Amino acid sequence: MDSLQKLRQVVFSLHPLPDKEWEQFTEILQYKSFSKGDFLVNEGEQEHNVYFLLKGTTRNYFNKDGKEFTVAFHFEGEFVTAFYSLITSKPSVVTIEFLEDADVVAIPYNKLQEFYTSSFNGATVGRKMAEMQYARRLEKEMELLSLTAEERYARLLEKNPKIVASVSVKHISSYLGIQPESLSRIRKQYFRN
Repeated sequence: MDSLQKLRQVVFSLHPLPDKEWEQFTEILQYKSFSKGDFLVNEGEQEHNVYFLLKGTTRNYFNKDGKEFTVAFHFEGEFVTAFYSLITSKPSVVTIEFLEDADVVAIPYNKLQEFYTSSFNGATVGRKMAEMQYARRLEKEMELLSLTAEERYARLLEKNPKIVASVSVKHISSYLGIQPESLSRIRKQYFRN
């Protein structure tokens, strides 16, 4: 499947666009490649794009007192951006790092807003993307508050089986809100069962 087809499949799963509007949308896209360890945006920088991951994995995190706190991972076929910065036009509160070589489609936010204004169908896609983002955040908050560390790890693997191959124990444990040593114990127990 070519890169544009992947994006089309995800967009159309939210809401189909007529051919003319799809063509209009594709005219604003920019293709970029990144290497493992590159940053999409750094904490304190302004975000101007929404990105679609054609290939690769990212990690969203913030620093507090020299300690990194991972708040999200994004994988191939997902949208990623520093949403707070994008929506408020304020500096990003997170850094987004590539955990492996990646290819992305960059969608300039100002052009995306113009597209939403000119296309009811496009605006519907945007609304559904925002709703998905909200639901994802709410689900994570509820998991952190109501599930044990073991249950959170099992749920993470259920949703993202490839995470073990592309993300370090340190980053996964930060995301789950536990110490790396605890995650190592949980992993041994999980894979033994």
